Amino acid sequence: MSVLLKSSGVKSFDISKWAVKEAWEKVKANRGAPGVDEETIAQFEAGLKGNLFKIWNRMSSGSYFPPPVRAVEIPKGPGRGIRILGVPTVADRVAQTVVAAMIEERAEPVFHPDSFGYRRDRSALDAVAVCRRRCWESDWVVEFDIRSFFDSVPWPLVVKAVQAVCDVPWVVLYVKRWLAAPLELPDGTLQSRDKGTPQGNAA
Repeated sequence: MSVLLKSSGVKSFDISKWAVKEAWEKVKANRGAPGVDEETIAQFEAGLKGNLFKIWNRMSSGSYFPPPVRAVEIPKGPGRGIRILGVPTVADRVAQTVVAAMIEERAEPVFHPDSFGYRRDRSALDAVAVCRRRCWESDWVVEFDIRSFFDSVPWPLVVKAVQAVCDVPWVVLYVKRWLAAPLELPDGTLQSRDKGTPQGNAA
């Protein structure tokens, strides 16, 4: 479906309308569950032109504020507690994807060759393949995990890491807003946060 977005006036930030459209295509391909507004991919697409224009208009003017993120509890396993998965609205996923694409463009060239997590055209199986090969090259292994990393990572460190590779003002602005977006718990209450980020968010 071809979508053209009309421009209107001077905007605070130079964000491409086509970047928003391309972000939508990625979100649509990934599918996913509705967020707090209960709007599905199909419902969003029914009003696609207006919905994409609204996202572009608000992001370009600096007036985009993310809605709460729907919290879904995922069991980790016997005796290991639960993991909180954050489900943004469809519109918010489009906005996040616009920002993520800009960060990825700047960050990808400077990533370590052994970095596999959340990277384009790389998977857990690729990491396993490298580990398997190196088992025949070395007789020692170092393994570590950061307990509750996503639940406890300090926001200033996240912002600092983003700024190190992508100091575009609107990218930093929206990353900060997404970090601070509240969680809507399964019982409908809102939970404010001062650290960490729910898994599933782009921010």
